[in-house]
Amino acid sequence: MNQRFQPKAENRPEKTSVRFLKLKLAVLLLLCALPVYGVLAIGLRGGSWLPVAVYPLMSLIAFALYGYDKKQARAQGQRTPEKLLHAAELLGGWPGGLVAQQALRHKTRKFSYQMVFWLIVLLHEMFWIDRLLLGGNFLGRHFY
Repeated sequence: MNQRFQPKAENRPEKTSVRFLKLKLAVLLLLCALPVYGVLAIGLRGGSWLPVAVYPLMSLIAFALYGYDKKQARAQGQRTPEKLLHAAELLGGWPGGLVAQQALRHKTRKFSYQMVFWLIVLLHEMFWIDRLLLGGNFLGRHFY
């Protein structure tokens, strides 16, 4: 094979940096604004402080699951089921999942996965919009 068309390993750029980092951090902060405000508002009104622990804990678990799945994908080992990744996101780990997708460059191209992921994020955002801006009346009226 012609050596001219094969790039040398030392000439390849490092894939360690995240593209458009400032934009992605801004989007993450905007998406996290409602849940953070909602959790704090509930806690300060005398409600449960459990969600304060759940979001960060589930985000760490989701990040770890993505990292393990990425490691297994590289080693061609037993992969983490997508249902498990989505369950961690649904239980409040979507911020950690989003950070892991960008930092580890994992699960970013699979359209079906991204659709479910962003539906989970939308569900969380709708919950907090309903809870904070609509007094919990919209979802309660239509889904309970």
